[in-house]
Amino acid sequence: MELIDRERRTIERRIKAARFPAVKSLDTFDFTAIASLNKMLVLELARCEFILRQENVIALGNSGAGKSHVALALGLAACQKGLTVTFTTAAALVHQLMEARDERRLLKQQRDLQAVQLLIVDELGYVPLSPTGTELLFELFSQRDERGSTIVTSNLPFEDWTSVLGSERLTGALLDPLMHHVHILMMNGDSYRLKQSAGRRRAAAARAEQNQATGETMDPDPGAITDPRSSGQAERHR
Repeated sequence: MELIDRERRTIERRIKAARFPAVKSLDTFDFTAIASLNKMLVLELARCEFILRQENVIALGNSGAGKSHVALALGLAACQKGLTVTFTTAAALVHQLMEARDERRLLKQQRDLQAVQLLIVDELGYVPLSPTGTELLFELFSQRDERGSTIVTSNLPFEDWTSVLGSERLTGALLDPLMHHVHILMMNGDSYRLKQSAGRRRAAAARAEQNQATGETMDPDPGAITDPRSSGQAERHR
């Protein structure tokens, strides 16, 4: 029991150190909502052997398709298997690197990020990056090539990455280390979040209707007289 409790606390520390915005698992992911997603590949990735092989994952799809959910679930699985994980958005990561450069601690920041076994970079493509920011991101991905695994999620297809990364040269340079050993998850389709929200609303409406129907059946008006004989008896009594 002591060993189990110690392992539980260790996993909790890894999850806290990863700075996940939310803890999510594949158990709560509806694979039927995203027909284009290769479920078997995701389940295989959840075994985390790709991290031991220093391979990367890129999840592409429109907004709300569940890319962050899958990335968080893979990160959680890695924590549970004793691996170090860091979660960040692309914009926050670039800001972090530029701040470290301005404060003359960029090398230490890069070494710290390079040492993480799984780096999750969410939402690449939502915010345009400056040329300097793209170069810093390229340097980090190059440093991690064959030294650690990186998961990147993006709402843009590869051909549109130039619009947020600034130039074809920088885009090609940044993609090169990511694509060296990569698994690509295509997650196109209707918004996964909207489907979840609609499902919750339908379930809530169904519960409300059920409760209303139950209330009408179980709680009749106590003042109502339903038996005409009772009405006549009451009139004669008066």
